[in-house]
Amino acid sequence: MAWIYLFFGILAEVCGTTSMKLSRGFSKLTPSIALFVFYGLSLILVNLALKRLEVSVAYAVWSAVGTAIMATIGVLYFKEPFSALKVASLVLIVLGVVGLNLSSR
Repeated sequence: MAWIYLFFGILAEVCGTTSMKLSRGFSKLTPSIALFVFYGLSLILVNLALKRLEVSVAYAVWSAVGTAIMATIGVLYFKEPFSALKVASLVLIVLGVVGLNLSSR
């Protein structure tokens, strides 16, 4: 169940970060409100996940998967530049999370 909480916490964090971009510096009301709702939900879900998961692994997974999803959304939706360096950097982040996960077992 902890991994499910973490997964939905990641999705909520991604929605919060996307809302932050869409709020345009808090100038758009709906995305500005959504930002706080999604970040609050994310923190609640990650907190529930931490009852069973090690904080180092949970936070690493939360931040790395969130970063990878946001980078993808940035390229596909917000038309941010895509480069081999960006892909390589994301791969290194994922490898770091895998290493942390393997070291905790």
